[in-house]
Amino acid sequence: MMKEQMNEYVSQLEGVCIKNDNIAPRLFEEYGVNQGLRDENGKGVLTGLTNISKIVSSKIVDNQKVSCDGELWYRGYRVEDLISHLGENEFGFEKIAYLLLMGEMPDERQEADFKNLIGEYRMLPTNFTRDVIMKAPSEDIMNSMTRSILTLASYDKQAKNPSVGNSLRQCIQLISEFPLLAVYGYNAYNHYERNESMYIHHPDPQLSTAENILMMMRPDQRYTATEAKVLDTALILHMEHGGGNNSTFTTRVVTSSGSDTYSTMAAAMCSLKGPKHGGANIKVMEMMDDIRRHVKDYSDQDEIEAYLRKIVDREAFDKKGLIYGMGHAVYSISDPRERVFKEYVKQLAEEKQRQEDLALYENIEMIAPKVIAEKRHIFKGVSPNVDFYSGFVYDMLGIPVELYTAMFATARIVGWSAHRIEEMICADKIIRPAYMSVMEEKSLD
Repeated sequence: MMKEQMNEYVSQLEGVCIKNDNIAPRLFEEYGVNQGLRDENGKGVLTGLTNISKIVSSKIVDNQKVSCDGELWYRGYRVEDLISHLGENEFGFEKIAYLLLMGEMPDERQEADFKNLIGEYRMLPTNFTRDVIMKAPSEDIMNSMTRSILTLASYDKQAKNPSVGNSLRQCIQLISEFPLLAVYGYNAYNHYERNESMYIHHPDPQLSTAENILMMMRPDQRYTATEAKVLDTALILHMEHGGGNNSTFTTRVVTSSGSDTYSTMAAAMCSLKGPKHGGANIKVMEMMDDIRRHVKDYSDQDEIEAYLRKIVDREAFDKKGLIYGMGHAVYSISDPRERVFKEYVKQLAEEKQRQEDLALYENIEMIAPKVIAEKRHIFKGVSPNVDFYSGFVYDMLGIPVELYTAMFATARIVGWSAHRIEEMICADKIIRPAYMSVMEEKSLD
């Protein structure tokens, strides 16, 4: 077949699949199937227990369930308390990674030892950058990282050792290596696919994760204290978000099958890269660029509201009727991560002299919930989520769009690791939910 004929034939096959794989929506209701493992109110179906984190979006008052300001807890501590108790010039990623993995706050000696371990593990096998990362570079950095994760198994003599201790060691190594896989993967793409200069800076074991990312990413290796502090905060807020989010549940599912750490984390990466999960901040940035092209005065709330109404009415931007960065599957009144993060966003915007852009974000944050409530008749509460500001922060930090989801992964690997270890310790059954067959039986006679 010629290429054109093959493409035409595949299109025909697509039509056959759509016809034969279509299941009537009424059947899901008839058999009580919760699509997406969520009930009709959007609440997740209970599939497990965890001691790692907790999300609170409602409370019981006078025997009635009422929405409340969102809360996010790591191992018994509210995330805003963990961040507020850090020193002004202290980076907390490593300390809180220890907390999530071990279940308790480290003392000074434990924290120092863990940071040293992270620093020592923050290196790749000899020639790995040249032989793996620089071969077949891709604009899709998540794919590049996933390939590298699977290849790292070939360099680990204990790759298939199923013990908890070995898996913990592998997880800590991957936490250390993720910044390198992300930054080097982008640098290879930037050089080979975009014909830009390439530089490979070796990590400094004395620097924090956030500092190393900024140092390795920039030609001059320079960054400010504010930049590093804001990135460190972003990483902490993206570390963990309950066992039910798609990529963490994937981690649990693959772990339950007895698979190795590298395969498990590669599967989690494939889940996170989906635009319905980890790519949300990219959509926010695309939307904001569109709004800037159509709104002349960032302080004119009437002009902003008029354009947001066009977006919700499917007349503008991608015509899907969504104001990206607004609303969350769990939170209603507020996303605690956004509340914490916004204060750091303001600091960075002032340093970068991006106050005008910040004003636009703040006006949208104020106006969008009203527009959505009126247009979509949603009155449970709509508020900005952490992705509303995270893309703006990455932009101010000079982090390229191709690395946005990779930055998410660099943080979330900590939560995945904690859930993998908990699954190994607490569960001894493969996760296998049921699917009811509704196929029509046929005869060849």
